[in-house]
Amino acid sequence: MSRALTDLAFARRLEPFEGELESDQEYDNAHLADRQFEEPDCRGSRFTESALTELTFQRGTLRFTRFADVWLRGVRLIGTNLGQTDWQDAEFIDSAWSGVEIVSAGVRRVRFEGCKFESVNFRNSTLREVEFVDCVLRDVDFAEAALRQITFPGSTLQRIALDRARLQDVDLRGARSLDIANGLDALRGATVNYGQLMDLAPAFAQAAGLIVRED
Repeated sequence: MSRALTDLAFARRLEPFEGELESDQEYDNAHLADRQFEEPDCRGSRFTESALTELTFQRGTLRFTRFADVWLRGVRLIGTNLGQTDWQDAEFIDSAWSGVEIVSAGVRRVRFEGCKFESVNFRNSTLREVEFVDCVLRDVDFAEAALRQITFPGSTLQRIALDRARLQDVDLRGARSLDIANGLDALRGATVNYGQLMDLAPAFAQAAGLIVRED
């Protein structure tokens, strides 16, 4: 179950932040709320024990930024560059990512709940101990990414790219639907249920060059 803001161990230390985001800054115990950032440049900064609620990031860059012990709810990222960011012990709730570049990033012990991902690029990123709970992932690119200990309970996966991805202990059994656009061979190291295997069978047959006929 997702936590409320008041459940956070650092909730009492949070202080409202009303300034503009800048690069190479330290944001500790900051609460950013009800804001819209147009093309922010926050690269190289660090957010620690902070909360971000009801925010919109329109384009801009947060490259090389580190997020540790952060809680985010109702955050919208549109065309934002999150390349080479580092996420650890973070929780995203009811958030939306669209056209986001998060290449070569590190994502560890992160929980996404009720989030939507549309045309998001995780290429060459490393994801470990990540949960996608009741999420929608559409046209998400995990090419050349390393995925370890990942689960998708209640999530919908549509047109997912896995070219040259490396999977270990990835459990897809809880996903509501599973549609792999390419990179089927990368499913080595993943666990699926029987129904999902049947859904994937036509794609496996096509990739293997099999001709399936009824007569």
